[in-house]
Amino acid sequence: IHLIQFRSPSKLSHTPRAVSRDTSCKREDYLEWPDYFMAVAFLSAQRSKDPSSQVGACIVNQENKIVGIGYNGMPNGCDDDQLPWSRSADDRLDTKYPYVCHAELNAIMNKNSADVKGCTMYVALFPCNECAKLIIQAGLKEVIYICDKYHHTPEMTASRRLLHMAGVQFRYTTVHFIVAFLTDPGSVVSTIINIRHFPRF
Repeated sequence: IHLIQFRSPSKLSHTPRAVSRDTSCKREDYLEWPDYFMAVAFLSAQRSKDPSSQVGACIVNQENKIVGIGYNGMPNGCDDDQLPWSRSADDRLDTKYPYVCHAELNAIMNKNSADVKGCTMYVALFPCNECAKLIIQAGLKEVIYICDKYHHTPEMTASRRLLHMAGVQFRYTTVHFIVAFLTDPGSVVSTIINIRHFPRF
């Protein structure tokens, strides 16, 4: 696992090893809290067995402590080898959609505190309307996301409406890091050069 962070396009051509460090003073290029929490969400997404969509979510309290992590997958106790993973089929029951649990749901259910009221959720994709309901009911105050590619769908329109009515803030953010899962460390450079920012829409 390689975590490469950058603050400007000019840094994309450098690997971490290529940067000389002054070890007599503290680092200035450490991960800021928002980048750290989004990176945790990205890392947890790698636990997902979904072949087409891997999404992770990270819930953080007011003290910048992680209180819940989740990723999309089938419900506990259900054999994911016996359930479909397809995105399309003649029969909807032969797709993943009636069965899969979204990352937001799992992060809330996996909470390690009494509740998550007033907490912030970091997630790659803007939450759907069903997840918005859970976020509202759980008492979260803010959702931070990096991609809203389904923005114009009815589900996302409903999600924004619900979150707005409930006073839950939702905020788009940019990515300042790359989490690269590579078997060949030598391929880090090409990965950085070819990386593209997540589209907001």
